[in-house]
Amino acid sequence: MGKGIIYIMTSIVPGLIKIGKTNSNNFEQRMYNLEHNGYSNVTGFKRVFAIEVDNYDEKEKMLHNIFEKSRVADTELFALDVNLVTELLSSFAGTIIFPKTETREEIFDTATENIKSKLIPNGRYKFEKKKKSDNKIVKATAEVKNGNWKLLKGSVLGISEDAGVSQKAKSIREKLPLDNNGKLLEDVELGECSPSFVGSVVLNQSNDGWTDWKNKTGQPIDIYRNTAE
Repeated sequence: MGKGIIYIMTSIVPGLIKIGKTNSNNFEQRMYNLEHNGYSNVTGFKRVFAIEVDNYDEKEKMLHNIFEKSRVADTELFALDVNLVTELLSSFAGTIIFPKTETREEIFDTATENIKSKLIPNGRYKFEKKKKSDNKIVKATAEVKNGNWKLLKGSVLGISEDAGVSQKAKSIREKLPLDNNGKLLEDVELGECSPSFVGSVVLNQSNDGWTDWKNKTGQPIDIYRNTAE
């Protein structure tokens, strides 16, 4: 078979994803149907990644075979970490269909970082760093649970945008409930992401969150990644 699209979607059930395929001219309609009508008695589907590739039928079968042990009965549902599949699928040669706002490298790196981020124990973490362009100390507290991050009310974020802020981070910052001094007025769920991504949202510039986020004893959270490795 010729060119077509392989896609990955998360569902309302945590850890349950769909790996499927569709014709190139039917992608938006297929996404709409799944997002509104569900699949195999499961609902709440959200698109995560889609790529147009050659021989898409064979490539989808290959993915299903690779993850066969995680497959739910005779369906296209799999009990898998969506980042693992995204990491693999984004390495395929082809044209990225979704998301359009990120490069292949950014998608791959984000998936890789999200996998590593799940090594961080559940708990609260602190961020404190001088932002030169604002001439202020940026201070934030975040709560991590199963790789999902929540910025807590009262955190003081950077205001001026400096180099290295991704489009995804910019879109999140546009919606943050901040006062004129950059103070966060309510808790904000950021979902599954890496400490560096959260750090860039907080600082409003590129950031190595693995060294700047600290645990309750003041150690950089890089210790969890290094211990696992």
